[in-house]
Amino acid sequence: MITVHHLNNSRSQRILWLLEELETPYEIVRYERDPATMLAPRSLRAVHPLGKSPVITDGDLTLAETGAIIEYLSDRYGGGRLVPPAGTQDYLRCKYWLHYAEGSAMPPLLLKLVFDRMAGGPIPFFLKPVVRAIADKAKSSFIIPQLRLHLDYMEGELAKSPWFAGAAISIADIQMSYPLEAAASRAGLDASRPHLWRFLETIHARDAYRRALAKGGPYAFAS
Repeated sequence: MITVHHLNNSRSQRILWLLEELETPYEIVRYERDPATMLAPRSLRAVHPLGKSPVITDGDLTLAETGAIIEYLSDRYGGGRLVPPAGTQDYLRCKYWLHYAEGSAMPPLLLKLVFDRMAGGPIPFFLKPVVRAIADKAKSSFIIPQLRLHLDYMEGELAKSPWFAGAAISIADIQMSYPLEAAASRAGLDASRPHLWRFLETIHARDAYRRALAKGGPYAFAS
C-alpha cells in the first residue's frame, strides 16, 4: 500500500491528486505545519532525513521530491495514462514542464514569500524602515519582474494547447498546478491571463482534484 506523508498546504497535495487520477489505493499520514513558523514538524524527519513533504513509502521504498514521486507513480501505476507517447514532442514537453515547475517557476514565488515576510515580520522599530526598503527594492527590481516574465511565458504556452503537454492532461499539469495555485494566491495571477486562469478553473472542476482536496484539505497559501 502506498502511504503519502502529507503536510497541510504543501506540494504533497499534487501527489494525492495524481493518485486520485490513477485510481490507485493509498493511505495518508497527516502532518500539520507549525502555525507560527509554518515549518513542517520534526516528526517528518523520522520518515526522511530532510523532514520535508511530500514523501511516500511503497513497500520498502521511501521516496521524496515531488517530481521524482510523480514519475515513479506514473511509471509503476499509470499504465500509460497521463504521459504522452514516448518519442513525441508532447512527451518532451511533458518532461520539460515537469522540471520547469520547481526549477524555474517556484524560485521567484518563494523569494516573494520570503521578502514579504521579512517586511512584515517582527522587527525592532528603528530597523523597520531599512528592512522594508530592502525588501521593497528586491521585489520591485527583481522578484516582481521575474514573476511577470514567467507568468507571461506560461500564458503564451497555454495559448498553444489546452494542457501544458498538448491536447490531453498529463503529469506535467499536475506538477504545474502548485506554482499556479501559489501565483493566484500571492503573486497576482488572475483572469487578466485568461489561459492560465482557464487552466486553474478546469483542474478545480475535475473530480479527482476535488477528491484529493477533500482528503488532503484545501490550499491556504500564506501571503
